[in-house]
This record gives sequence, C-alpha cells and structure tokens, in this order.
Amino acid sequence: METKLAVFKGKGIRTMLHNNEWWFVVEDVVLAIIDSKDPKQYIQRMKQRDPELGKGWI
Repeated sequence: METKLAVFKGKGIRTMLHNNEWWFVVEDVVLAIIDSKDPKQYIQRMKQRDPELGKGWI
C-alpha cells in the first residue's frame, strides 16, 4: 500500500494506492475545488440534496 500527497491548486489531497487503484480523500478534494472553510458541512448538504449520493457513505 502506497500513500502520497497530491497537490491541486496549491492544496494537498491525501491519496493512497490500493489494489493498483488510486483512492482520494473526498474531503480534501472538495476543499480543493470549492471555496469553503467547512468541507464536511458541504458534503453533508450534498448528501441531503441527493439521497443516492448518501448511500454507502462511511
């Protein structure tokens, strides 16, 4: 298992190589693409608006 830090628009995104697939921390990706100080709250609102998105979320 390999872990790295990717940089997008100057913001770090935690990544991990698992079974030859790159996995990204969603909270880090959201923080990098939106202008929000609270990505967890943004993700919660997205899940409320789209019930399908909330399925299987850990």
